[in-house]
Amino acid sequence: MVANLPLVFLVEDSATLALLYQDYLRDEGYQLRHFAEGKPVLSELERALPQVVLLDLELPDISGMEILRHINERHLPCTVVVVTAHGSVDIAVEAMRQGAFDFLTKPFDGKRLTATVRNAVRHQQLSYLVESYREQYDRCVFGGFLGSSLPMQGVYRILESAAASKATVFITGESGTGKEVCAETLHKLSPRHDKPLVVMNCAAIPRDLIESEIFGHVKGAFTGAVGDRIGAAERADGGTLFLDEICEMELDLQSKLLRFIQTGCFQRVGSSKQQQVDVRFVCATNRDPFAEVQAGRFREDLYYRLHVIPIPLPALRERGDDVLQIAREFLRQFAAEEGKAFVGFSHEAEQILRDYEWPGNVRQLQNVIRNIVVLHNGEQVLPAMLPAPLNQLIPQRHKAVAELPVTVITSDARVRPMWLVEKEVIEQAIASCGGNIPQAANLLELSPSTIYRKRLAWSEGVHPST
Repeated sequence: MVANLPLVFLVEDSATLALLYQDYLRDEGYQLRHFAEGKPVLSELERALPQVVLLDLELPDISGMEILRHINERHLPCTVVVVTAHGSVDIAVEAMRQGAFDFLTKPFDGKRLTATVRNAVRHQQLSYLVESYREQYDRCVFGGFLGSSLPMQGVYRILESAAASKATVFITGESGTGKEVCAETLHKLSPRHDKPLVVMNCAAIPRDLIESEIFGHVKGAFTGAVGDRIGAAERADGGTLFLDEICEMELDLQSKLLRFIQTGCFQRVGSSKQQQVDVRFVCATNRDPFAEVQAGRFREDLYYRLHVIPIPLPALRERGDDVLQIAREFLRQFAAEEGKAFVGFSHEAEQILRDYEWPGNVRQLQNVIRNIVVLHNGEQVLPAMLPAPLNQLIPQRHKAVAELPVTVITSDARVRPMWLVEKEVIEQAIASCGGNIPQAANLLELSPSTIYRKRLAWSEGVHPST
């Protein structure tokens, strides 16, 4: 057999029909393997995967439907064409539900068989191409990132290409876009992944201490230096040093950093001893670094030394439906942590998440979802649960329903019947939607038929249970 020809399993208990089908397909350029029973097929699927399975449902040992279910449940990359003499709508529906590509009812001629198998082979080849494309270009999860938008695919490809290099990486992006996640992902993908990743936020360290934090100091180097201290540069030896918010660094320290990057050598503060380390530099800023250079706040020579592989991270508002993927993952995580029943968002809530500008990016989205999970209960996140400023985006009709007054206990402390409370809420919802019952039903998360049925019962003096 020729190895690159499509492999086709012919599962047919009738020797006569098997020979006939083989004759039909003889000149089509397939590797054909015939099975007269079903159990050997199950065994062989563990060793070899055909592109197409021609499957008779009536077999002497097991049902062909069992083989189809086996392929479907294990997500085996095979295209199945069901063949049977007992065609019916029910069998066809069940076969398609179990993943069959096509359905042939005996008897059929050679043209019908060859056309069906040819289409099945093409379908499977296309599936391989699509899956390959997804693995290479349409990744939803990459390192610590979640999102399948086109801007993020570009970020993933740069990270993948740059990981093996020692070249300096300069990450830019708004606050909350994931610059530290980007640095962590780069480090984990690199040959240095088993060495330290040392993170320094240049904006969070007092200006008079940042040199000591980077290079360390010796005892007595300055007031308060009661002992020797190892700096980030030494701790990162063999690994990665991530300098976050690097544009916050003073100009005089920038010159020392430039020399360190060029030579790999540094001195602890207060020491005359030179030390050398092997460090991969990654830096980040939420400013425009070249604008900082032009303004005289950042050294031009340091900028060009650091700006070898730029990685601009897109803002969340530029990432399309990534906001929903990330929100669902945060909802899953926080619901599990808080013991809540949330499993998803209503269509209206998703639309608001999609429309919001997210000036705080992923960090803001994370805080919003945690706020919702902590303060509310339910299975779906509804627009009324969204905190400020997202609740300002709720369409007026949504607000009208969300703010409907519901009074179960009256001012004289009498408990009112639930059917009456329900009736008032439904009627107010209909009124707020201008009499549009389907729209009111959507907002109340009921079916329109339920509202029509209840209104009919109320008009007849019947009080249906909720």
